[in-house]
Amino acid sequence: MTMTNAIAERVLQAARAKAVAMNLRVAIAVVDARGDLWAMTRLDGARWTVSEVCQGKAFASATFGRPSGELTQNADSPVMRSIFTTQGGRFIPQQGAVPLVLDGQVIGAVGVSGARSNEDEECAAAGAAAL
Repeated sequence: MTMTNAIAERVLQAARAKAVAMNLRVAIAVVDARGDLWAMTRLDGARWTVSEVCQGKAFASATFGRPSGELTQNADSPVMRSIFTTQGGRFIPQQGAVPLVLDGQVIGAVGVSGARSNEDEECAAAGAAAL
């Protein structure tokens, strides 16, 4: 199974609904397994900077197939620094993104930015749960 427009939209809508219910001003991105953007939204009142950050968190989660927050402690390792360099800043190992897994395969990730990191991840998890 691979990412589709229908999957990306379903995940995005579920994450957005969670953010609205929590009264958060965030941006949400859905990427495929390669980290390429499939869908994104920025909620009213969200800072412009969060659009790039949610994509970077999703990219990190998709790349490693685990929540982006789990990558934070190793962010200064040589491997992570080489990824930062080769990806030109697209890779952000901060809490707020979770992988999208179907039939045991990572098909992408959903990332959120603009609130507290744990709230970002809560919204991302709600998006992933829509699968």
